[in-house]
Amino acid sequence: MIFPRIGIALVLMVWLVPHGWSAPAGKRLTLNEALAAAAAAHPDLRLAEADRAAALAEQEAAAARSDLSVSVEAGLRQARPSSGPDASLSDNSIRLNARKNLYDFGRTALYEQAAKSTVDAREAGLLEARERRRIEVMARFFSVLAADMQFVADNEFMAVAYVSVDNARDRLKVGQISATELAELESRYQDILVRRNASQARSRLARAQLANAMNQPGQLAAELEDPKLTANNSALPDYEALLPIMQENNPRLRTQLALLEASSQRMEALRAENSPSLDAEVEAAGYSRETATRDNLRAGVVLTWPVYQGRRVSAQLAREQAQFHKLQADADKLRMDLAEALLEVWAEVDQLQRSVRAAARKQVDYRDLALERARGQYEVELKTNLGDAMAATMEAKLRERRTEYQLALAIARVKALLGKPLESIAKEEGRTK
Repeated sequence: MIFPRIGIALVLMVWLVPHGWSAPAGKRLTLNEALAAAAAAHPDLRLAEADRAAALAEQEAAAARSDLSVSVEAGLRQARPSSGPDASLSDNSIRLNARKNLYDFGRTALYEQAAKSTVDAREAGLLEARERRRIEVMARFFSVLAADMQFVADNEFMAVAYVSVDNARDRLKVGQISATELAELESRYQDILVRRNASQARSRLARAQLANAMNQPGQLAAELEDPKLTANNSALPDYEALLPIMQENNPRLRTQLALLEASSQRMEALRAENSPSLDAEVEAAGYSRETATRDNLRAGVVLTWPVYQGRRVSAQLAREQAQFHKLQADADKLRMDLAEALLEVWAEVDQLQRSVRAAARKQVDYRDLALERARGQYEVELKTNLGDAMAATMEAKLRERRTEYQLALAIARVKALLGKPLESIAKEEGRTK
C-alpha cells in the first residue's frame, strides 16, 4: 500500500502545480515585455516629467525678461485749470506704450543659463527615474518566478508529508507506531501545509506587485517565461576602471552638479541686479484736452540705474548662497555614497560569479544524483524517500535560479550607477588595448 500511495500523491502534486493559480491562463509574459512597460506613465515617471516641465517653464520665463512689452492706459479725469475760467474740464487720455529691453548687463543671460542648468538637471533626473522603473520591474519579475518555484517546492514537501501521515494512520491500526508518533507526523504536515499556503499567497502578492510596477494594477500575469540571462556570464571591468565612468555619467550626480551650476548662475544674476538697464520706448497718446506740454507720439532710449534697493537683493543673495553651499555639500556626499554603492554592488557581482554560482550548481548536481539513486531504490521497493529527493532537488534548483536573478539585478544596478551600457565600456576597453 505504501508505494502506490506515493505514486498517486506525486501525480496529484504534478497536477496541482500548473493548475493551482487563480490568475487566468494566457500567453507567457517575457522579461522584455515587462521591461517595455516600464516606460509607461507610472506615477514615479509622471513626477519626474512634471519637474522637467516646471524647469522648462522657468527657462521660458527667464528668456522672456527681455521680451517686448506693450501696455494700454486709459484715464477719465476732471481737471480745473490754474488760470482761465473757474470751471472743471474733461482731461481724458489714452496711451499705447511699447518697451523693449536693449541691454541689462547680463542679468537675463545669467537667469537663462541658470534655468537651462535646471532643465539639464531635470532631464538627468528623468533618465534616473526611468532606470529605477526598469530595475523595479526586473526585481518584481524575478520575485514572481522565485515565488512560483518556492510554491512548487513547498507543494512537493506537502505531498510527501501527506503520504507519511496517511501511511502512519495505517501503521497505527496494526500497532506498528504509537498515537504520539502519529500526532508528531500530523503536526509536521500541518506546519508544511501552512508554509505551502503562505507560498501560494506570496506568489499572488508578487504578481500584484509586478502589475503595479508595470503600471497595470489588477492585471495579474498567469505565467512568466524564465529568461536566459546571458549577460550574467560577462565579466565586469575592474572597480578602478568603472569609478571615473560613474563619476562622469551617473544621472543622480549629473542632476546634483547641474543644480549646483544653476545656483551659481543665479547668484551671479542677483549680483547684477544693481547694474543699469537700457530700454527702448515708444508711446502714442491721445488727449481730450490739448496742451503745449503733451506729445501725441514720442520715442526714446531709457537708462535705468537702481542706486539703492534696500536689503531686498542682499537678502535674496544670502539665501541663494546658503542653497549653493547645501547643494555643494550634497554633491560631495553623493560622490562618496555612489563610490561606496558601486564598490558594494561590484563586489556582489564578483562574489556571485566567482563562487556562489558554482556552489549552487554543485548543489543541483548533487541533488540530481541523489534523485536518481532514490528513484532506483523506489523502483526496487527498497526505500520510500523518492518524494523527499524530488522536493530537495526542487529546492536546489530554486537556489540556483535565485542566484541568477540576484546576479542579473546586481549587473542592472551597476549599469544604472554608471549611466552607461557595459557593452559600450567593453568595446572602448577593447579599442584601447
